[in-house]
Amino acid sequence: MSEKNEEQELTETIVKMQGFWQKFQTPILVIIAVIVIGGGGWYGYQEYVVKPKEDKAADALYKAQLFFSADSSRLVLNGDGQSKGVLYVINNFSGTKAANLAKFYAGVSYLHLGEFANAVKYLKDFSTDAKQIQLLAYGNLGDAYSELDKKEEAVNSYKKAAAEFDKDENNSSEYLFRAALLEETSGKTKEALDLYKELKEKFPKTEKGFQADKYIYRLSIEKN
Repeated sequence: MSEKNEEQELTETIVKMQGFWQKFQTPILVIIAVIVIGGGGWYGYQEYVVKPKEDKAADALYKAQLFFSADSSRLVLNGDGQSKGVLYVINNFSGTKAANLAKFYAGVSYLHLGEFANAVKYLKDFSTDAKQIQLLAYGNLGDAYSELDKKEEAVNSYKKAAAEFDKDENNSSEYLFRAALLEETSGKTKEALDLYKELKEKFPKTEKGFQADKYIYRLSIEKN
């Protein structure tokens, strides 16, 4: 190809690119703006909306945590008139970590007050990556279901609690025992026996692990 033809071809390419840019520059600029502003907007949203909201939620939850430590369930829920309770945090700071944790406090507090339906409501809606806390949430949920005579849901929750963090052998064995005992009192002998055996196998050195022998022995005799 001659030098002249190469130059002509380059010119035509540039003209085509200019025509393309003139035709599509507005949508292209819009897309670029969205990308740039979106990135900056996300940072701004996190820094100026999410973070302050998290901080305010944590501040509001602080006093309720003290009430929880003192086992003052009504104060945990509603505050003392000067400081807010966990229900305020849940309702006003939705989506924050503090509001999520507030659901755990609310569920356990309602359980202590004998308001089992409310306990289920909040404990069902709580979740965390902290396995020790999730274990307790499942266990308390099982207690609430049991009080409502929802035995199948209670057993499932107890089994989840026992499996969530088995390094906590005392709590894990306790909830596995509760699952087995509830199955037994529901007339489900086979299921109960299997759970007692699982308890003995997984947590033999715990108090409930030691107790499992007599339940296994009794149910094995009844079975035979």
